[in-house]
Amino acid sequence: MPLSEHEQRMLEQMERALYAEDPKFATALEGSGLRTYTRRRVYQAVAGIVVGIALLMTGVIVPNVLWISVVGFLVMLGCTVLVVTGWRKAPKPGEQPVSGSAAGSPQGQSRQRRSMMTRIEERWQRRRDEQGQ
Repeated sequence: MPLSEHEQRMLEQMERALYAEDPKFATALEGSGLRTYTRRRVYQAVAGIVVGIALLMTGVIVPNVLWISVVGFLVMLGCTVLVVTGWRKAPKPGEQPVSGSAAGSPQGQSRQRRSMMTRIEERWQRRRDEQGQ
């Protein structure tokens, strides 16, 4: 649930006060954000894919242990899902995460919200016009 404008202003004031009071602590909190976490998660998932490939090859090479190949495939599949979801969640360079950070600009969020609402209203109007004719 998005924050109201008043809540966003209060959060920004609290953030500014934190920076003014203890800038070292504030920058330390900023550095351990979502981007670092998702990047680490993507790297771990890629390593898991490599392990899955190794298990798959081992199961193919060694006779009578087909289950190793199945486990390798499942590991690769799971890690691929982690890579894809982690990649989508990671904010772009220079971009602040939308949720979980007080540093996001409320103007950009309201602009995105307005454009989405505008599109929804246009679709609704088109459907009403099509049904009315």
